[in-house]
Formats: sequence, structure tokens, C-alpha cells
Amino acid sequence: MKTLKLLAVMVLVCTLSAFTITTEDKGYEVGDIATDFSLENIDGNMVSLSDYKDAKGFIVIFTCNTCPYAVAYEDRVEVLNKKYAAKGYPVIAIMPNNTNVKPGDNMEAMKARAKAKGFTFPYLMDKGQEVYPQYGATKTPHVYILEKTEKGNKVQYIGAIDDNYKDASLVKEKYAENALNALIEGRDVEVNKTRAIGCSIKV
Repeated sequence: MKTLKLLAVMVLVCTLSAFTITTEDKGYEVGDIATDFSLENIDGNMVSLSDYKDAKGFIVIFTCNTCPYAVAYEDRVEVLNKKYAAKGYPVIAIMPNNTNVKPGDNMEAMKARAKAKGFTFPYLMDKGQEVYPQYGATKTPHVYILEKTEKGNKVQYIGAIDDNYKDASLVKEKYAENALNALIEGRDVEVNKTRAIGCSIKV
């Protein structure tokens, strides 16, 4: 009888452990409060969300140099920053890849790419690959729109920038912009989660 009880306890512990791991691995859902971070920018400074005292929220985008999907969206990310930073929602770009696997995403390459493209937003490196798993990001690009609230930075949208990575002129649904416009106007975000299209994050 004692053996059976011990076995039952062990099974329960294993089940709970598996559940805990799964819960942690899934990342944020819409409505969750995102934890702040401190990551190195291409200018050598450390950047945190808390640095932006006057921001109303953030457009956090996990992206990189080497993924063709991310490259296809670079200009659109710049447009987002120019359009919405002044309205209180700046872009915070984060490079999540393991640079041993993707040396084209190392800090020097990030600096060169940002200079060549004229990025007006911070381009941070998730050097220890600790931030992207918290968010649950799986692709480059992968977008998380946060809104500052009394409880913290609330996740209001997760997914793709829009519905056509190939051609900006053929976009029919601007998911990120629609979400941002709703937040700025005090409305609920109607489509708050879409499927991110891009390259898998390299670990």
C-alpha cells in the first residue's frame, strides 16, 4: 500500500512539473503583464522599457538581420516607429538569435544594418536568449504590442505586422496598426492575436 501511495505521489509531482514547464514555455498571452528587461543597444547603452517615462506603450518586435521575412519588414518597422513613437508607442526591436548559429546577426552586423537602413529605433540584442522565451516569441519578426497600465505593461496584441510579408502595397489588413489605433483611441483591440510569419528563432 505504501509503495502504491509513493508511486501516486511521484506521478503527481511529475505531472505538476510537466505542467509548470509547459506553462512557462508558452510565454505571454494577451492580457498578461510583461516583465521589464535590460538589453544592450547597438550604441552600447543598456535599454529598458522603464527608460521611456512618457511612453503610453511599446511595439516590441523580435527581428534580425539574416531572416528574409525580417528583412522584408524592415522598412515597415521603420514606418511604424515614425508614425507611432510620437503618439507614445515607440518600436523596441530585439534580436533574439544565437549568434554562434547565425553570425550574421552579431552586434557588429546589427550596427552595420541599422546604419545602412537608418533605423530610428533601438536595436537590442537578447544576448543570453532570456527575453524572447518570456514573451513566447518563435519567429522573426514577432510583434508584441504593450500598453502601460497601473499594473504594468499589458500585452494587447501578439503576432504579425500585417497580412502580406511579400509586398507592402498588397497589404489588406494592418494588424499592428489596427491594434495601435484602437489603443490610442481608447477602443478594444478587435483582432488581438494573429499567426507570426517568419524564420524560426535560432537557439
